[in-house]
Amino acid sequence: MKIRTGLGQDSHRFDSDTSAKPLILGGVIIDGCPGLDGNSDADVVLHALTNAVSGITGVNILGAISDKMCLEDGIKDSRPYLQKALEYLDGWRIVHVSMSIEAKRPKLSPHIDKIKESVAEILGLDKCEVGLTATSGEGLTAFGRGEGIQVFAIMTAVKD
Repeated sequence: MKIRTGLGQDSHRFDSDTSAKPLILGGVIIDGCPGLDGNSDADVVLHALTNAVSGITGVNILGAISDKMCLEDGIKDSRPYLQKALEYLDGWRIVHVSMSIEAKRPKLSPHIDKIKESVAEILGLDKCEVGLTATSGEGLTAFGRGEGIQVFAIMTAVKD
């Protein structure tokens, strides 16, 4: 059996137009906080996961491919970007993912289970195969000062 690990990261600052769009994390709408700035829905969780899949496959989706999907085809939802990345797995099977979110706002603990369920569904995993932690960042970075959100994701895949 072969094993690969993919590491993904993404970050976005909060949209200055607080009424422009909702905050979406892992495909879940989070009320009470402005959305993130970006051409798409700026779902940093799904973007970090997409980058982690790219780390396994070697095919970068965020960039030229996602720009075409977003800017030319009008696809703003980040789920199709992740699904596009999954198309390149070529026999690799994702068995676990772990994510860490850094954000002063919103308070994420009430949303962790919903985000894990959403990510598990998108990736075809059991909820117990999805890890998610959150930290306020203690004001040490822009994310810890409440200017945006950063996510790191690590993914394990196997191939027989």
